[in-house]
Amino acid sequence: MLSFLFSFPLCAVAALPATPLPAQKKRIESGFTPLLQEDSLKGWRGRPHLDPRVEAAMKEEERAAKQLEWNADRDAHWRVEGKEIVNDGHGVFLTTEKEYGDFDFRLEYKTVPLADSGIYLRANPQVQIWDWREEGGKWELGADKGSGGLWNNQVHERFPTKLMDRPFGKWNELRIVMVGSKVSVWMNGEKVVHHTTMENYFDRARPVPMRGPIQLQTHGGEIRWRNLRVKEFSAQESNDWLAIHDKRGFRFIFNGNSFKGWSGATDEYQIEDGAILCKPGSGGNLYTKREWSDFQARFEFQLPPGGNNGLAIRYPGEGTPAYQGMCELQVLDNTAEKYANLKEYQFHGSAYGMFPAHRGFLREVGAWNFEQVTVQGSRIQVELNGFLILDCDLSALPESVDAKKHPGKDRTSGFFGFAGHGDPVRFRAIQMRDLTR
Repeated sequence: MLSFLFSFPLCAVAALPATPLPAQKKRIESGFTPLLQEDSLKGWRGRPHLDPRVEAAMKEEERAAKQLEWNADRDAHWRVEGKEIVNDGHGVFLTTEKEYGDFDFRLEYKTVPLADSGIYLRANPQVQIWDWREEGGKWELGADKGSGGLWNNQVHERFPTKLMDRPFGKWNELRIVMVGSKVSVWMNGEKVVHHTTMENYFDRARPVPMRGPIQLQTHGGEIRWRNLRVKEFSAQESNDWLAIHDKRGFRFIFNGNSFKGWSGATDEYQIEDGAILCKPGSGGNLYTKREWSDFQARFEFQLPPGGNNGLAIRYPGEGTPAYQGMCELQVLDNTAEKYANLKEYQFHGSAYGMFPAHRGFLREVGAWNFEQVTVQGSRIQVELNGFLILDCDLSALPESVDAKKHPGKDRTSGFFGFAGHGDPVRFRAIQMRDLTR
């Protein structure tokens, strides 16, 4: 199915012209759902700044009572005037009743001097909106750099790359694309946030949630919103979006129709519709003929119910990848009942027997997932569907968690491949980048 990889419509996710022609505009807007309908706040609820885990932990009766309270506050401070949503600068945040995964969100806003606002993504703060002038009094906080940045980031870039705010009294245009934890922002037609990780404000040890509501923040001054619309991405659209970023140096290592360039258990695997998978009841280690030292690998994979496989990292070509290789990175259907009692280091994305990965970021069984693995020295990172689920240094593990010896964990080179366990887990669009060059 390699032809598919080169034929998907990149125009669906590429940067768009600032002032499209009418025909282009109609094509661009297809698939978007307006978030202001019937001149009312239908589809929106009130909700304050709140850790999603706190709300999820509420009992049904408590949550219902809180929602009535929040909605009363919403009605006191939010209103609809014509085709605009207006807030007086106070009250709870206007929050979509619907929760979103990956999306393209577009809107216009107009605010007043000294006001401060923002947009929460999956209930996580926030894309910043504020008074960018010196007289606004917040230059020491970075307001001079303008709106549109991920202001609550601490590790990744928090400010926009360019000040693009229009003068007060003018409408500003925002486009926000969120795929996994990666956020891109266009401010008045200029891209000011470039595929940057949005950190989880409420739990910085974990990625942001996989789904959540969009919230319009209110913070001390009138703000008006209009032309709000959102397009939800399918799994394939998300995969395509992730694949087009940072393409330099990546090369396809699987041609989609033969095992050219591969070694090992080639008789135990088969190729179907451009994907590699184990033959029924078979398995074994399939790996590249080339050895790799520091590298990145990216691919799509599809899990059947209960599916189990693994990634052989710096594998010597013999023995078990989890022990003789640097490690085996688990590929597993975490939802299968038969795996409910596994150890933490046995679930998807984990360095088997050594370091556990964050759970909860796989798509539903049968959907295609996107994964990228980075191996540099003794450090391994695994990004699943745009979420960093594993970031570990194997040299920092004096003894393995599973109490077994891992003699290969300090290997500096070896083969990359798949450690099959008899299940038809599918892999396609397999690319690698040499990080030693």
